[in-house]
Amino acid sequence: MNAYERLQLQNKAWSEEKTEIDKDYFLRLAKQQSPKFLWIGCSDSRVPANEITGTDPGEIFVHRNIANMVVHTDLNMLSVLQYAVEVLKVEHIIVCGHYGCGGVVAALSNNNFGLINKWLRNIKEVYKMYKSEIDELEDLEAKSNRLVELNVIEQCQDLIKTSIIQKAWNSRNAPHIYGWVYGLDNGLVSELVKIEPDFENINPIFRYDRDQLI
Repeated sequence: MNAYERLQLQNKAWSEEKTEIDKDYFLRLAKQQSPKFLWIGCSDSRVPANEITGTDPGEIFVHRNIANMVVHTDLNMLSVLQYAVEVLKVEHIIVCGHYGCGGVVAALSNNNFGLINKWLRNIKEVYKMYKSEIDELEDLEAKSNRLVELNVIEQCQDLIKTSIIQKAWNSRNAPHIYGWVYGLDNGLVSELVKIEPDFENINPIFRYDRDQLI
């Protein structure tokens, strides 16, 4: 049996197990989704949102990309954000990075990776902001782990710069923003930052006129 065939069998076993425990599980799930959380995480296969948080399908709306970035020109991410905030009306957004992130390690180097260079440029901009702090660290693991943390914090800041978040804050005082980092070696998350829906938390340069946030 090859790996692909094993996936199909595992899916069947999972479906049967869920139905055995609760015969209406998939019927309820198919009717609607009403998650309270949006998860912006890394594409790394070792960092699955539902597994980490112990939640079921339907509880977390998920967007993943390399190094959990919030890029202001990324229409994919912005579309997910707008749908989650304005249609699903999520109450919380979690940006979750992880130690040992390959994208972050790559951004610390001067290697040419081809097309992905354009994406890594966004992480390099964070590195540039904190270069003196990061370069004081002795080894690559320490440097990359600190950049992982700083990157999460900056992505949370980039979230609150969007009109999508500011509009929601203005109209319903939500969502709350959290920055997490996940440890591959112990399976635990740590909260790095929490941002309440308060316009004072937004750099004035990036604040929109609240009268226009309708």
